[in-house]
Amino acid sequence: MDFGDVVVVPVNGHAPEDVVVDAEGRVYTGVDDGRILRVAPDGRRIDVLGDTGGRPLGLELYGEDLLICDARAGLLTMPLAGGAVRTLATSAAGLDLVFCNNAAVATDGTIYFTDSSRRFGIDRWRDDLIEQTGGGRLLRRTPDGTIDLIADGLQFANGVALPPDESFVAVAETGEFRVTRFWLHGTRQGQRDTLVDDLPGFPDNIATGSDGLIWVTQASVRVPALDAVRRLPASLRAAVRSLPAALQPAPKRHVGVLGIAADGAVEHELWGEIPGFHMLVGVREHAGRLWFGSLEGNAIAHTEV
Repeated sequence: MDFGDVVVVPVNGHAPEDVVVDAEGRVYTGVDDGRILRVAPDGRRIDVLGDTGGRPLGLELYGEDLLICDARAGLLTMPLAGGAVRTLATSAAGLDLVFCNNAAVATDGTIYFTDSSRRFGIDRWRDDLIEQTGGGRLLRRTPDGTIDLIADGLQFANGVALPPDESFVAVAETGEFRVTRFWLHGTRQGQRDTLVDDLPGFPDNIATGSDGLIWVTQASVRVPALDAVRRLPASLRAAVRSLPAALQPAPKRHVGVLGIAADGAVEHELWGEIPGFHMLVGVREHAGRLWFGSLEGNAIAHTEV
């Protein structure tokens, strides 16, 4: 199924990577110069709430605050009304955060978040996908500030989501084209399995909607050249990484989103090209509308209700 009518909403900044929507329908996003923006539901007013001084990526509502995964500055919060940034973490489980990327917040305030790579930061995200470093981590911060490691060795750990019953935490492994589950409660506690695998595109941010589905972005359809590179020996993958960017495998303009139930069933699937909008990496379902963030361009977007 195609996207249908999509409204593109210009913002005064580049690459609004993620989106989150509050109870009043206002949309929050972060742009690549560090600013956090709040966009009115109709897109006609944009307020600057503050500046992380880094590169904000994943956003979540966190009580009266906005939780921010900043690829350069770490795990942060900022008042929803705007104001000073507070740092929650710049390191975890004995290692500095290299690429703090996305998060989900449980009802008790526990934060599950990803550090995408041990080697490559935000400016070299393509390098990690080419080399398949397997250095991504899933981390948990409890309300008392303790941080522990849930999983290591993930292939570009990216989006994070909790189902409505919070029985597991789902993590997008962009480099493996899958979403992995880590069970938190019940008879499968401590186990891991796959929510959805062999995706047709690159999963990026994921988020649980008001409809209870886990929405998974597909930032681009799979790139045959990258699939071929992934099968090469490590030394040759490193050689490809050293090529000029113009000669490396590049994302396509065909993007998608999937609405997935907690049992892995795909309930909704949208694909296509959106004029004036590509590299769809953020998604949020709110009141029947899908909001999108992008790693390129100067706009967010939404479907019609």
